Amino acid sequence: MPDGRPDLLSATYNPVEVEARWYDGWVERGYFTAKPDSDKPRFTVMMPPPNVTGQLTMGHMLGESIRDVLVRWQRMEGKDVLYLPGMDHAGIATHNVVERKLEAEGRRRQDMTREEFLREAWAWKQEYGGKILRQLRRVGVSVDWSRERFTLDERYSHAVLLVFKRLYDKGLV
Repeated sequence: MPDGRPDLLSATYNPVEVEARWYDGWVERGYFTAKPDSDKPRFTVMMPPPNVTGQLTMGHMLGESIRDVLVRWQRMEGKDVLYLPGMDHAGIATHNVVERKLEAEGRRRQDMTREEFLREAWAWKQEYGGKILRQLRRVGVSVDWSRERFTLDERYSHAVLLVFKRLYDKGLV
């Protein structure tokens, strides 16, 4: 604010000052949080999880922009909306960046156990997954951050194995 007075507008718009404050307030107040006990009609969208490669692509942002418009529209229509965020570990792109990191350190995936490689994938997610989430927040995507998921989360990995086992038992895979 010019002269430190809150009643005056700046001559130029400074998005860094304005946008983060508004967005953080909306998240804190739960404006994007779905309420399972709501009597409102429901609308749910799963974020196709971006691979944890380090940054979002233009393709991710185009898709997120379209989905965000749809979920905001559904909220305005009075629906209880769950826009579920997450990240994917298992994409080829993520696998490649983790492997390149290992090679730069003089290590090879082939010399590791599965568990050791998974630890490396988790470490990569911890470092770079936060960057992706900050990018999504920065552009104002209205997801329910209280329900963020990662495909290596134990519950979800177990559920995937269970479904594949059932499909196998039925002769479908």
